[in-house]
Amino acid sequence: MKPHELLGQLSVLHQMTAHLLTSVPEADGYRRFHPDLPPLAWLLGRSVYLETYWLREVVQQDADLSARVRPLFGAGVEADEALLPQLPPLEHLLNWALELQEQNLTLLANPRLLSDHPLVREQRLLPLIVQQEGLLCEQMLAQLTERRLLEQTPYSVAAPLRAQPPSEDHADVHQGHYRIGAKEDPAALDNELPTQIVELHPFRIDRHPVSNGAYLSFIEAGGYDRHDLWSDAGRRWREQHETTQPHHWRRDILGHWYGVGLNGPFDLVADDAVSGISLYEAEAYAAWVSSLGGQLAGAVVQHEYQWEVAARSQAISDYGRVWEWCANPFHPYTGYVAPADAEAASSGFDADHHALRGGCLHSQRIQRRSSYRHHLAAAQRYHFSGTRLVFPPSKMPWHK
Repeated sequence: MKPHELLGQLSVLHQMTAHLLTSVPEADGYRRFHPDLPPLAWLLGRSVYLETYWLREVVQQDADLSARVRPLFGAGVEADEALLPQLPPLEHLLNWALELQEQNLTLLANPRLLSDHPLVREQRLLPLIVQQEGLLCEQMLAQLTERRLLEQTPYSVAAPLRAQPPSEDHADVHQGHYRIGAKEDPAALDNELPTQIVELHPFRIDRHPVSNGAYLSFIEAGGYDRHDLWSDAGRRWREQHETTQPHHWRRDILGHWYGVGLNGPFDLVADDAVSGISLYEAEAYAAWVSSLGGQLAGAVVQHEYQWEVAARSQAISDYGRVWEWCANPFHPYTGYVAPADAEAASSGFDADHHALRGGCLHSQRIQRRSSYRHHLAAAQRYHFSGTRLVFPPSKMPWHK
């Protein structure tokens, strides 16, 4: 993306994050509505800190402003109950944020004012800042959605959600060697590198993400109560949570399903991508789809390499609506070299965290690249996550 486009995105992020924090009472800005999400005030502070760290401390070699607040917002800091009382009050936090953001935008808009640093010279500074702040903004939106979920707002569904069969609209991807990862892209983050060549067996993949209507069919078929559909880890998760629907779904007085989003309750649309499911739910759904047989036999949750190859070849569409769970653990690519700077290094390279691809409606455009990788713990369902399935390959005419 061109620098002026990224500057525009960054300016919008500045306005949005400030607006999100001020859209709720001050006390709510310092409260956790989900135990895995930091409060809005901390997320805004972390966003301003990161921007200032990269621009002032790393590029301009001036650590004064970032060092002052590093104990609050730096790498590895947890926004726990001990830290929250140390955060500045709302007015002070906003004044600090708005002043720094304005100064930072001026510097970024005038590269001649910046030092001759590789991040500037190679045009990596702006993409890095926008992507990091974009994820923090998504967490703010998720936190506000959690706040909505706690409200007891009466709602009557106007157009009830109807179940529909799982899609058989699949695209074939042939066996071959394919490129994975970013190549000569200044927006590339550490976990997208180095570029890989992988061999994939042939497969079919859903052209569209799993829909609300198809997921409702899974619910109505008793999918949450069928132990045979769930992995051992999934069964343990079910026993702990006892959930029977996606995270953002609720029922009205007549038993009709509706969704709860940032702006409150809304009617669910059957063809829209399902959102708010864990990896365990995605796996159980895939097992149920496979049990239907025919063209659906052998269904499993996609691997992130399959997703990237299909996206790069335009075999799939509608990605960028929900983050899509992938079956594989989040892992470093072969030859990965961790950045020396902790603020640039990815976390979550372990068996519990799994890859997500595609971005969601709240993601920045630069995050919807085919090589962009995100990750969450398998049990997490708050982050606008759905999935897409893959199947055994179609039988081609040349197969005997």
